[in-house]
This record gives sequence, C-alpha cells and structure tokens, in this order.
Amino acid sequence: MVAVGGSIGTGLLLGSGAAMEVAGPGAIFSFLAAAFINWTVAMALGELACAHPAAGSFGVYGQLYLGDFAGFIARAGYWAGLSLAIGAEMVASATYMAAWFPAIRPVIWIVVFSGLLLVINLRNVGSYGRVEFWLSMIKLATILAFIVIGASLLLSGRVPAQYTLHGGLLPRGPWSPLLAITYAVYSFGGVEMVAVTTGESRSSKETPRAVWITFLTLTCVYVGAMVVLLGVMPWNRAGVTESPFVTTFRLVKIPHAADMMNFVVLTAALSGANATLYVASRMIFSLARTGWAPASLGRLNREGSPGNAVLHSCFGIFFALALVLWAPENAFRYILGAAFTGMILSWLVSLAAHISFRRRRSSTELAALPLRSPLGIWGSVVGLPLVCIALLQTWLSPRVNLWSGLSCLALLVLAYVILRRGTSRS
Repeated sequence: MVAVGGSIGTGLLLGSGAAMEVAGPGAIFSFLAAAFINWTVAMALGELACAHPAAGSFGVYGQLYLGDFAGFIARAGYWAGLSLAIGAEMVASATYMAAWFPAIRPVIWIVVFSGLLLVINLRNVGSYGRVEFWLSMIKLATILAFIVIGASLLLSGRVPAQYTLHGGLLPRGPWSPLLAITYAVYSFGGVEMVAVTTGESRSSKETPRAVWITFLTLTCVYVGAMVVLLGVMPWNRAGVTESPFVTTFRLVKIPHAADMMNFVVLTAALSGANATLYVASRMIFSLARTGWAPASLGRLNREGSPGNAVLHSCFGIFFALALVLWAPENAFRYILGAAFTGMILSWLVSLAAHISFRRRRSSTELAALPLRSPLGIWGSVVGLPLVCIALLQTWLSPRVNLWSGLSCLALLVLAYVILRRGTSRS
C-alpha cells in the first residue's frame, strides 16, 4: 500500500490531463507502453529485494553490482527527485483546494499540508503505515469505482464514446503517444518503493506478493482509468488546472460527484506526498549510514523515525512555493520534469544492477529466490534502453527539462567527486 500510495497521486490524477493534452486518445498507448516498462523494473527489483532486503534498495544493489558511483547516484538522485515530487504533490493539493476556496492563495495550502506531512512522518513507522494504508485505500477504492461507473456509462450508451469524435484516435499525430510517455512513466513511478520498504518489513517472504500486487494493481487502475477517461471526456477539455477525473464527473452531471471526487484526488495527492516523503527520508538515511551524507541524517529520533532525514527531504516544498509564486500556470509541469530525472536514475541503476546480478548468480542460487522474474535477464536488457528513451524524450520536451536534467546530473557527479575525496582522506 505504500508503493500504491506513492504511485497513485498527481501522476495519474493530474498528470493524466497533461498526457491527454499532448496525445489525445493516443495517451492510452502511452500508458500501455509505460506498463510494460514498469513490469521490467518491478520484476528486476523484486528479485533484488528478495536477495538483499534493505532500506537503501536500488542504491545498495547499484553499489554491490555496479560500483560506488552507481550506488551513490541512484540514492542521491532518487532522493532529490522525490523531494521535488513532494513539491509537485503540494502544488496539486493547492490546485484541488482552489475549487472550494478560490480566494485563498495556493501558498497557504502548501504550508498547511506540509506541516501535516511532517507531523505524520516524524512519528514511528507503524503510525505512518496506518495513515498511509487508509489514505491509499480511499483513493484506490474510489478510482476503481470511477472505472466501474464510467464503463457502465459507456456500455449503456448514456455517454457516447469520445475516442474518435475530436480528430480521431491520434489527433496530435502518430508520434504523440511517445511524446506523452513522460507523464505515463511518471505515473507508474512508485513501484520501486516496494524495495525500499523491505528494510523495515517484518518478513521478506511477503516481498514477492507485494511486488506482484503492486504491479497488477497499478496497471489495471492506470490503463483502465485512461480508457474510461478518454471514452467519457473529450480529450480537448483536459488540462492541469483541474483533475480530469473531477472534470469527467462534472460533464456527466452526477449530483455532488465532482465535489466528492475533488476530495478524493486531494487525499490522493496528500497520500502520494506522504509516501514520497517516507521513501525520500529513507534514501538519505541510507546515504548517511554508508558515509555518503552527514552522519546526523542517519540518526533516529525517540519515535524510531529518521527525523533529521525527514526534515532535509522537504526542500522540494520550497521549490514548489517559489514556482507557485513566479510561474503558477506551469509549476506542476516544471516540477514533474525535474522529479522525473531522479526517479528514472533509480530505474536505470536497478535494471543495470539486475543484469549484473543475473550474470553473477548460479542457476541454483536463482532457484532459491522466492521471486523470479518471468522475463529473466532479458526483461532488464530490453527495459534498459526503453527507460533511456523515456528519459531523453523528457529532456527534449519541453527544453527546460533538458537543462534541469543535465544540471541535476552535473551536481550529482560533482557531489560524488567531492565526497569520494573526503572519504579517501578519512
């Protein structure tokens, strides 16, 4: 539920609108392609997590099978990306609140919700888990209900299917699904959180089931939701000023459904931010425990939570505040592009580490694992270039993502060089 909670957030509930703007009904193909990429990553991480359960997850795998640089860049890049993603969730939350309180500035909501997140994450992991479970359950149940209601409206003929009524299935051109794949892949971001939670799980035997349930749940929810959304709602009415789920309920004129859905997408954004802050704090905690971050970030508070790591993982909120003040219309897109680079780095390292893991382990050792990928080593071999393509596409559209992505990589390399020298001297 932590992985589902971290995934089902603004990527689907607000980012789906951006994907519809770019590709129209062709966004369905974007989400299908993203589901396949997600499968390769989920299976690779599942095997590695069963062999090495650790809070550092893919950072640990990268360090073990690829070297110190891969381990550092995976954890540090992912931490930075997640911290920015928290800002994206806060921007989305403020956007949803504007439907009820248009006179209140978005900055106020960002500050209020950020305080709430800190209170939850500074407590023990059991308390955090209970809050995240119920927040995730609310949005998961509601989106499943949305799929059922939307499908019944389409099948009964009450709402005419919109797939080809506004310029055809690919109104933006045959390459538009590729252009929208950024939003689709970002929506699936969170499946890697399963591997992170193994560091605080009571039993590694639950890992295989958690990986499969997470992957299947996200695939069914995302692809099903997009099929219903694009069938019920004209794609040319989509955008990022309101969740397309809320717009859909308003269009079909179900009494009070729009307000109810707005409440659900608000809880979804808060749940996504909650799960993201949890995982981000564990990433920098792992870096601190292995000497790649200040030792103070590797300490636990009285509740057993890495309090300093939690506080230092909130810098994306300040980034969100700045963008809301200076570029409110594009704040979500800019933050998403920056956060995407950090997330993709973790996927790249995971797939590369899995290839090395498979080559080093004997067939007997692999047979002993509780989870084995049905794709084998070839899943990661195929998935690796696909993830690279998704990253390059993100950097090229819009161009601001290219400079933010390259800047992120440059800072990570510089940080590694500096920390490496310091470690060598010590």
